[in-house]
Amino acid sequence: MTEIVDRRKFLKGSALAATAAAGTLAAPSIARAEPVVFKMQAAWGGGIFLENAQAYVKRVNEMAGDALKIDLLPVDSVVKTSQMQDAVHRGVLDAAHYVPAYWYSKSKVASLFGTGPCFGWSSNEVLGWVYHGGGQELFDELMGSLGLNVISFFNSPMPAQPLG
Repeated sequence: MTEIVDRRKFLKGSALAATAAAGTLAAPSIARAEPVVFKMQAAWGGGIFLENAQAYVKRVNEMAGDALKIDLLPVDSVVKTSQMQDAVHRGVLDAAHYVPAYWYSKSKVASLFGTGPCFGWSSNEVLGWVYHGGGQELFDELMGSLGLNVISFFNSPMPAQPLG
């Protein structure tokens, strides 16, 4: 016996099938891209400066979600600390966490931005000068004079060390 299909039953069945098909097409599979991974070497073997580097990496990784990941490499793991700036310039490292005083041999002015004076500004006052008093502009001028493919910024205050 052949089944008689009425118009209402046909349209109802077709509408359900179309809805199911449209739902499948409307939600395409989204391929997740791998995060961009930056290799950043620290100049610190331990202590508060390494903790600053770790805290920075943690903040960036949390803010970036799945888009970016910074791998913090231990001191001297790829290059010696004195070679970190050149390694970033050449693309051997993506980033370095250290102080300008470590490349004093390239410019004596680097010391001005390296460590705070023993009996002068606090580390937070130095950052105030960098961000609001023209210090960043002077630092950018210094970096430009070196002819390196490096962009630098100040991350965390470094207090003066005991006895200078």
